[in-house]
Formats: sequence, C-alpha cells, structure tokens
Amino acid sequence: MEIIVQQEVIERKIYMIRGHKIMLSTDLAELYEVETRVLVQAVKRNIDRFPSDFMFQLNEIEFENLKSQIVTSSWGGMRRANPYAFTEQGVAMLSSVLHSKRAIQVNIAIMKAFVKLREMLAAHKDLARKLNQMEKKYDAKFRVVFDAIRQLMTPTESKRQKIGFL
Repeated sequence: MEIIVQQEVIERKIYMIRGHKIMLSTDLAELYEVETRVLVQAVKRNIDRFPSDFMFQLNEIEFENLKSQIVTSSWGGMRRANPYAFTEQGVAMLSSVLHSKRAIQVNIAIMKAFVKLREMLAAHKDLARKLNQMEKKYDAKFRVVFDAIRQLMTPTESKRQKIGFL
C-alpha cells in the first residue's frame, strides 16, 4: 500500500485542547483532500455519531490561542465559524461518514499516529516514574550521609571535670 500521508505530517496536526488530543476539521479536510465545508456537512448530517467527547467546536479564545501558537498562512482571512476539533474517537468515526478510498487510508494513517503518540507518552510517563523512584531511593541514602555529617559538625558536651576553684 502506498503511503498516503507521512506520519510526521499527521503528528504535527495533533494538538492538545481541553485536555484532549485533537485534530482540526480544517487539517482533516486537507488530509482527506475535501473542502472543509464538505467534511463539516457530512458530520452534521450524521451528528448523532459525534457526541461532545468525539467532536466540539473551538471557542474564540481557544482558536486565537491556537493561531498564535501555529504560524501558518492558510489560517488567514475571514472565517464564518471556528474550526471543529475531533478527538481520536471522532476521527475514527469520520471513516463511517466519509466514504472515499482516500478517507479510509488517511484514517488508518491517523489512527497509527494517535497510537504512536500514546506509546510515546506512556514511555515518558514510565521514565518519569522510574526517575522519581530513583530520587526517592537516593534521597534516603543521602539523608543518612547528611545526618552523619551533621552529627560530626555538632560539638559534643565534654564529660571532663572542670579544673580550678569554685
């Protein structure tokens, strides 16, 4: 099977908004090689398949923040509405409403990108967990060393009798 879209291209189009990894309707339309309005119309005709945890529309603040983070000329100009954000489940559901061969192949590539991203995040979490464990382990060992140093630095009371007259 020929490569329809490079993984790196897809990965650059996955954003984090409202605590979800999402792809924008404009980016998806570009990948599927359809107009954004065609993609949105297909979704609206099948809106029951897209609950709020599958798809939501960006508000003005989210859209402005995203535009300021991503400098791209294709976002310029006037828009009637803010783009829609599709979660991984929403992207998977798109394959049931877009029936072209390209849409199916692009969806497969997108699902692979989401899986790869999830695996990378899991690897980072595992690494962070191991690092925390090591810090705790070494903190305990170093605490003993520091306690010993503190004891050496603290003067002990001498048990010698004082010499002289009272």
